[in-house]
Amino acid sequence: MLEHQLIQSTGFRNLGPVGARTGFCFRIRVPNYHGTRLSHYDGADVTVDGEFFSHERNRFAIRDEVYTLEELREETKARWGMFEWGAVIVDKPGGLAPGIHRIEVTTRTRYSYFPPDVHIFPMHAERLATLILP
Repeated sequence: MLEHQLIQSTGFRNLGPVGARTGFCFRIRVPNYHGTRLSHYDGADVTVDGEFFSHERNRFAIRDEVYTLEELREETKARWGMFEWGAVIVDKPGGLAPGIHRIEVTTRTRYSYFPPDVHIFPMHAERLATLILP
């Protein structure tokens, strides 16, 4: 079951082996009131402890598939269900230090029934999360 908050309390972790971390990831729920096609999800801007990571470089993972922003925009079949979590993957050599971190995320979602000048809607959330060593 997913939490109501956009940023989920589980799934915050470093990526890569100890001593050679490549980045980190965290889980989010779909940022609207129903599921959506992946092509309507336009990535997420992430800030952790004041350090900004652009939606243009972050990746998105769902059901063991990982997508770049370009791949999300081109995806024509895959959907993100209302009761599924997705993971935002951020490249950061060395990963994050163990401890408490302030995570901020602004997801970007397209709605096909709005005109292009108001086409992408941001949803912002933040929370504290604890990273522990494996």
